[in-house]
Amino acid sequence: MNTMIAPNWLIYCRPGFERDCVQETHAKQIEAVPGSGFVVLQGKPRLAYAHLTFARQLIQLRGAVLELPDRDRLTPLLAAIPDEPPRFGMLRMETPDTNEGKTLSGFTRRFQPLLEEQLRTGGRLTNDATLPRLHIFFPDKNRALIGTGDPHNSAAAHMGIQRLKMPHDSPSRSYLKLAEAFEVFLSREEQEKWLKPGFHAVDLGAAPGGWTWQLVQRGLTVIAVDNGPLKGVAAQHPSIKHLRQDGFRYRPQQAVDWLVCDMVEQPAKVAALMAEWVVSGATTRAIFNLKLPMKKRVEALVNALDTIRAKLDGKNMRYRLEAKQLYHDREEVTVFLARVKR
Repeated sequence: MNTMIAPNWLIYCRPGFERDCVQETHAKQIEAVPGSGFVVLQGKPRLAYAHLTFARQLIQLRGAVLELPDRDRLTPLLAAIPDEPPRFGMLRMETPDTNEGKTLSGFTRRFQPLLEEQLRTGGRLTNDATLPRLHIFFPDKNRALIGTGDPHNSAAAHMGIQRLKMPHDSPSRSYLKLAEAFEVFLSREEQEKWLKPGFHAVDLGAAPGGWTWQLVQRGLTVIAVDNGPLKGVAAQHPSIKHLRQDGFRYRPQQAVDWLVCDMVEQPAKVAALMAEWVVSGATTRAIFNLKLPMKKRVEALVNALDTIRAKLDGKNMRYRLEAKQLYHDREEVTVFLARVKR
């Protein structure tokens, strides 16, 4: 009788959230140094990347940690690459998203073409995006972890980070949060279908206008709700109606296509508000941030999401509910909620 050995997993995360990654997976911790930006886990036959809020990337490790010599690192790396799968669709050479990791980025940029050439010559590396990706992760200059990423169960971006440009006319950097959320939660087809001229949105807690400006750039008409002022181009734009009202009390006269919200409030209170909008039919889709406490972040997140599920399940509604800590988030996570037609 064959016994299946539980694989080891490598997860990238925002530095400082290593404990949260371990807690939400319920897996055995092998390495999780506070502030390191990654964890190594064991004990789960399969983890689902889409269900991991604090994970930027999910990689199945192949073999033990490789100790690197000071010279000729190419030879031991080639020897350590697993025989299975026989071919890879992409090579990712990555480091932690820390100041220490940034010092290794120059090395990985110089080294990657050398390793790619060897792998292509040997027939191991192709341009087939459906094949597993080969990840080589350098936690420091003396070690490498080698693993594979499933294209259907991991992030496509390098280091799991969406690289986005900040427009010069945006009222605030929060513009990038919503831009990243659309990239993470929506497929290209969904973006084209749901983010276009003729659609209407409400932005609760809109000031100074970063999220509103992201919606306007997509062609939407926006009601921006905030007692504070909008700044820059958002203040007088014809597609924006600014209402100086309390975001928790405001309700639209007609249903809107999108509700977005980045208000600073207890996560349970924001979650209840978002669920109410969807249950009442005031909106079809919502993207919102939950500001998490310094302690018991996973517990606060679970309670908030359970609040939403209970309200929608109580109305026998079908819905999509996904949560991710985005690259542009800090002590918060971003949530996507959408009502699904039966």
